[in-house]
Amino acid sequence: MRLSDFQDGLASALLPAPGASAPPPAWLDALLAQPGFAVYRNTVAKGCIDALLANYPAVHALVGTDWLRAAAHAFVHQHPPSDGRLMGYGAGFADFLEGLASAASLPYLGAVARLDRCWTEAHLAADAPTLQAAWLAQQPPEALALLHLQPHPAARWHWCAEHPAYQLWQRQRAGVSWDDQLPWQGEGALLTRPHDAVQWSPLPHAGCALLDACAAGATFEDAAGQALQTDPGTDLPALVALLLRTGALRAPETPLN
Repeated sequence: MRLSDFQDGLASALLPAPGASAPPPAWLDALLAQPGFAVYRNTVAKGCIDALLANYPAVHALVGTDWLRAAAHAFVHQHPPSDGRLMGYGAGFADFLEGLASAASLPYLGAVARLDRCWTEAHLAADAPTLQAAWLAQQPPEALALLHLQPHPAARWHWCAEHPAYQLWQRQRAGVSWDDQLPWQGEGALLTRPHDAVQWSPLPHAGCALLDACAAGATFEDAAGQALQTDPGTDLPALVALLLRTGALRAPETPLN
């Protein structure tokens, strides 16, 4: 037997998919018949569920432990981890929550979950130097327009058109109670990690559009144009200053001057 076959069989036995009809390999029968195997199965599932609760603290604060554990239990068996490092487990959990019938009365839950995921990804992302305002100011206008500015590896951003997702998420992370007077309007969020700790700030729709364009490889001129197309009233210098101040842009790998 190959080691990979043993590992795959053991993994599928520890986290069996709901409704799976295929019988286990014959060599697993003796192992599965042992009463102690259930202990390992429960331990693995509990570890994955605990990781989801830790990785989605704002969602946890909104829905409570019992509800989230039930949702996490279903997610774990449909989407078992592919990496033993559970600090990054949970990609796709926001989409999963949006498909749950029990979450129908919480239409903003998926957006809040996406911001929790943004925090995790920003926390785990690679290090890189941030773009400095002094360097950018040295570029002649004709060169500036043709620059291909890239988002920092730890930068994450999300625009939610239907819900005040950023304020809902930020208040849960900060332990601030829900305000019934919260304006119900679309919001964007920017998460960065310029100095080892993840930071966050609100980001206008135009800012999300600009970062989307930069991530797609657009020149700065084209990215700025897409930002202004998204919101013609955008104060572009103020928006760029926000991105520089928060460390959302990466310094060029090869200095241009």
